Amino acid sequence: MLSSYDLAAIMARLEGREAALDALTQERQAAVAAILRAPAGPLGTALEPAGSPDPGEAELLLIRRAEHPGDPWSGHMALPGGRREERDDSLLATAIRETHEEVGIDLAAHGTLLARLPDIPAVVRGRRVGMIIAPFVFALRSTPDLTLSGEVAEALWTPLGPLARGERTSSYAYTHEGNVLQLPCLRVDERVVWGLTYLMLEQLFALLHR
Repeated sequence: MLSSYDLAAIMARLEGREAALDALTQERQAAVAAILRAPAGPLGTALEPAGSPDPGEAELLLIRRAEHPGDPWSGHMALPGGRREERDDSLLATAIRETHEEVGIDLAAHGTLLARLPDIPAVVRGRRVGMIIAPFVFALRSTPDLTLSGEVAEALWTPLGPLARGERTSSYAYTHEGNVLQLPCLRVDERVVWGLTYLMLEQLFALLHR
C-alpha cells in the first residue's frame, strides 16, 4: 500500500508504464477516464503535487449518469467516457473526446496519461453485452471548470485515499432474477459506486499497491 496518496506519489508509482495497444476484436468498444488531480487550494485552483510538505491526497472525478430510458447504466455513478466512434483513431482518443463532451475537461491540453488498465467486458444484469471497455488513468496539470452535458446529472471530486485504503468499502443489495445479491461497492457520501466502475477502480488500486 502507498504510504501517501498524493498526486506526486501516484504519478511516481505509475511512471514508466507503457499503455497497451488496442485489442483486435469484433465486439463494440468504449473507453473511460479515471481522472486524478491535486486537491483544490483556497481559491479552487489545484495545488502543485510537490508544492508543500503535505500536498494532500489526490482527488478522483466521479460522475452520475443522467436518467435515460433504455440505458442499462442510467443513473449509475461512473467515470467519464463512452462508446468509440468511427472518427476515433484509438480508444485513448475515445476517452479524451468523451471526457471533453461529458464534463468539459480537455485531457489533451490539461492532462497527463499515467496508465491504461486492463480492458473489462461490459456486463448488464450478469450477462456480457458484446462490448469491451478500456479504462485510462490521467493526472490533471490544472483543473478547468466542469461543464456537464445532458448525459451527466452530477460530477464531484472525492479523495482517492479513503477509497484505496478500503475505508469506503461496503456492500450493495442488488436484485437479480428475484434473488438479492450483496455486491461489493464503494460509498461516497450517500452515493454508491458499484459494478463496472467498482471493478475498474479496484484494478487501479491493485496497480498502486503492487
